[in-house]
Amino acid sequence: MIPRKILILTNRVPYPLKDGGNLAMNAMIEGYQREGWNVYLLAMNTSRHHIKDEELTKIYKQLYRFDWVDVDNHLKWYSVLKNFVFSREPEHAVRFYDEAYRTKLREILADFKPDVVQIESVYLSTYLSDIHEVGNAVAVLRLHNVEYQIWQGLAGKHKNIIMQYYFGNLATRVRNFERAAWKEYDLLLPITEKDASIVNRLENVKRMIVAPFSIDTSKIKPGGNERWVGYHIGAMDWIANRAGVKWFIEKAWPQVQKAVPGFEFYFAGRKMPDEYRKLNVPGVHCLSEVASAEDFIADKKILIVPLWSGGGIRVKILEAMAASKIVITTPTGIKGIEARNGEHYLQARKPEDFAKAIKWCMDNKELAEKMGANARALIEEKYEQHKVMRDVTDEVEGLLKRQ
Repeated sequence: MIPRKILILTNRVPYPLKDGGNLAMNAMIEGYQREGWNVYLLAMNTSRHHIKDEELTKIYKQLYRFDWVDVDNHLKWYSVLKNFVFSREPEHAVRFYDEAYRTKLREILADFKPDVVQIESVYLSTYLSDIHEVGNAVAVLRLHNVEYQIWQGLAGKHKNIIMQYYFGNLATRVRNFERAAWKEYDLLLPITEKDASIVNRLENVKRMIVAPFSIDTSKIKPGGNERWVGYHIGAMDWIANRAGVKWFIEKAWPQVQKAVPGFEFYFAGRKMPDEYRKLNVPGVHCLSEVASAEDFIADKKILIVPLWSGGGIRVKILEAMAASKIVITTPTGIKGIEARNGEHYLQARKPEDFAKAIKWCMDNKELAEKMGANARALIEEKYEQHKVMRDVTDEVEGLLKRQ
């Protein structure tokens, strides 16, 4: 049987595998390959997440082919202002449109002739006309988030009135852009049931199935001999991560210190701002960007995710659960994960909730260990990679047969 061919488009190189976005994209890439598909990856090597060519030539060698195009996506305030005044499109979509990338895409469509083109960011929907024009591939959109909700959440949290207005305006633009784009795809793959319900409420789309972030659980073993300390790891150039860590240290940490004297909290992430590196708070340790996320996580027991905005699914939470860690997070952090408070994780909303949850873990280590084991079982049941990818490929095969 001739293998199916899929072209996957990403708005950044999904490497290194240190943050949720890269891990989620990589899971799809590996998933299709393990199902026997020929996978061609075309990535933007953006200025904000630029990787040297000599590094790129060493990765994704297992794929049918991996190509990249250098794209300047640095935030330019004059471009933001021009877009805000003279356009109704979200500036993000404009920033990811690049003629060199478009030219390369059209070449690949003509030569590779993919059965499927999967886009890993709604902001790349500006290339849909090229996909429809060159060939007859099934067009699939992977929804890592319902993007407008991120900006809507930030607008509600920001104290500056001007930024409230800007983020609110941006949320409206992104929502309109998303709604128009969703209808143009043959299949949507939202990462959570919650995101799927939002799409269904706003638009009538052609086809949609939920495809949660999947994990090859054989690669993640339950931890052992970890230290009973807290940790957080995530890309710090994502505003929601920065805001969450800042809130936890300023609001929750003083209460944690009172409830559990001597408890320690470690956090790390790419693009760590100077203000975090210079923190001098007893018990709080900033490690900036770490060489190995796995090594950073391995000896720590309690994942703390103080997240207040954003959709999608928190990959680091799923990975922690797969490793039988204890997870303490907000309703936003756990959103999209079919986990029950008190059985698979601990939910916290207020500063005192985080302090109480940490104290409970320290006072009830045997029960906390049982919670970690329950979380591991949940991941094996709901988020195992082979099961998720078989559901996706079966759906896509059905679309291809109906063409």
